[in-house]
Order: sequence, then structure tokens, then C-alpha cells
Amino acid sequence: MNIQMIIKMLTDAGIEEWEAKKEVKMLLEHFCNYTEKDEILGHPLTEEHLNIVKTKVEARLADRTPVQYIIGESYFMGEFFKVTHDVLIPRQETELLVTKAIEIIKENNLKQILDIGTGSGCIACTIAKRTNATVLGVDISSDALRIALDNVTRLGINNRAVFRKSDLFSKIRAEEKFDMIISNPPYIPVGTVLEPELKHEPSIALFAEEDGLELYRKIVFQAPDYLNKEGWLIFEIGIGESEAVKSFMNEYFKNVAVIKDLAGIDRVIWGQLM
Repeated sequence: MNIQMIIKMLTDAGIEEWEAKKEVKMLLEHFCNYTEKDEILGHPLTEEHLNIVKTKVEARLADRTPVQYIIGESYFMGEFFKVTHDVLIPRQETELLVTKAIEIIKENNLKQILDIGTGSGCIACTIAKRTNATVLGVDISSDALRIALDNVTRLGINNRAVFRKSDLFSKIRAEEKFDMIISNPPYIPVGTVLEPELKHEPSIALFAEEDGLELYRKIVFQAPDYLNKEGWLIFEIGIGESEAVKSFMNEYFKNVAVIKDLAGIDRVIWGQLM
């Protein structure tokens, strides 16, 4: 048994080679404390290391559990966030959303941010850590909010990112106003057949009615009541949804713009309250 044979276990199961290598590296670092530095220095992988990783890969393939759930954390914008089956695994596309939001926050000196559907809290925590803003993250799931609280403690920003149980704006007080509302809402149309790994993630955070557009419409319609003058609204969007979401936003927001992800897909949309 060697590391290439373990990688082949993953590729034989249909996982791309680059992804398989990444997953094996994650397992080595987490369970064996074997890092890239050890590899560079020529430290050998022991039989114990290989057996540990092989066992984890077998568990990964048995029911296609994402490796992030196996190790209990996910890397996002330079930080490790705790993840369980109660929250979505943070993704590279969401880094694009957060990077754009941080750019707008810094350029306009925004102070109060609302993160709707906060999940693991990765968006709220990253914004709080990298800007001078304070972030309120809301989610309908109590289990997700417990993970978010663990993550804010991990990053040591308890007074900068806070969390509340709320179905969209249901528990936001009328007098609470924000300079920006950010959301990566569920946007997969109900009934979509998913790859097996996605079946382990919370369906409430993945699927939305109205061809995936339900939450965008609801948030856009209510957002003006909770934004300060010329406040900002920014979303991550799914494949083929940009024109519909843009049409919603054009009713209340100006200078609506979209940027694409690395795959050339419209992925982030934002605008400023008229």
C-alpha cells in the first residue's frame, strides 16, 4: 500500500485526480499531522499513516460522505471552519461573494452587515475578521447556529459577529438597519438530481421553490425596509439565475452588477438601494 494506491481508490470511484490528491492531503494533515513541509523534507509516510488514510477513504467512499464532514472542518478564505451535516460546506464560489462584499464594505466604510442564511457562519466571521464592520448572522436552523457560534469563538471575534435564529427577516426588529445585506441562499430548484456528496448536506440550505428563485424574491422585496439609505444588497446566485434575480433587484436597487466565477458562470450579483 502506498499513497498513489489510495489516491487511485478515489479516482476509480469517479473523483477527479486533482480533487483526490487534495482530499488525501487533507486527511494526512488532519489525522496524521503530516503536512506539505514533511513531504518537502522527505519525511517518509509510515504504514500507520497509510492505514489511517486508507480507512478514512474507505469510509468516504462507502456512502460518498464529503471529506470535510469526515475531518469536521473546511478551509475558507484562510481559516478553518467547523462543519457538520447541519451546515453547508463552504465553497470557492462563496469566496468570490465574500471578497466582493469586503471590497464594497471597505470602499464605503460600511459598519452594520446582515448575513441571511448564515449556516456555518463563514461569511459573517470572515467579514467581521477582515473589516471594521459588525455582522449579524441569521438562520432558521438552531443546529446551524450552534456551529456558527463555535466558529466565531474559534476566530476570537465574539463581539464582532453575532447570531440569531430568524426565518429571513422574521426576527429582525423594525428599528434595526444595516448598511449591507449579504446572502448565499438556497438556490437549487426543487427536484434537481444531485451528485451523491450533496445528499449529505442539509436540504433546507440547498433547495428553493420557484425554480430556485423563491428566497431571492423574498429577500429583495423585504430588504429595503432593513437597509440604511443607499445600502447594499449582495447575493451568490446559481447557474442561469442572474437575469431573473437582476429583474427583482432592478425594482429597488441601482447599478446592479454581476461577476462571473472561474468557470465563466454568473455567480455574484449586487446593487445599491435607490
